[in-house]
Amino acid sequence: QVQLVESGGGLVQAGDSLRLSCTKSGRTFSGSPMGWFRQAPGKEREFVATTTQSGSNAYTAHHADSVKGRFSISRDNAKNTLYLQMNSLKPEDTAVYYCAARDGGFRIFTTSREYDYWGQGTQVTVSS
Repeated sequence: QVQLVESGGGLVQAGDSLRLSCTKSGRTFSGSPMGWFRQAPGKEREFVATTTQSGSNAYTAHHADSVKGRFSISRDNAKNTLYLQMNSLKPEDTAVYYCAARDGGFRIFTTSREYDYWGQGTQVTVSS
């Protein structure tokens, strides 16, 4: 069984930065696709960013247009940890942020139904 535990959320002001972390435990391929999604009140869960292995020691990252240039996804496989660096935060970034993982695959996955495992979520609130 795979478990994902997010941390790093909080209350910040517009323009501030936060870094979310997601620690993975259990049996999955270390380079398997992982991603971040978010869900604001009254809205559907939306894709934020994903990273997947693209070579023997290379990874591809993909970010939603709404966060491109402000957010950056990265991973440290030695620590089984996924990160989301969020800069220049805006009030519209307020949401619960979820970490997700797949059992395998070597392409970009951007829809929630394509992921097999989910964390419990961490709240990010950006005040204006």
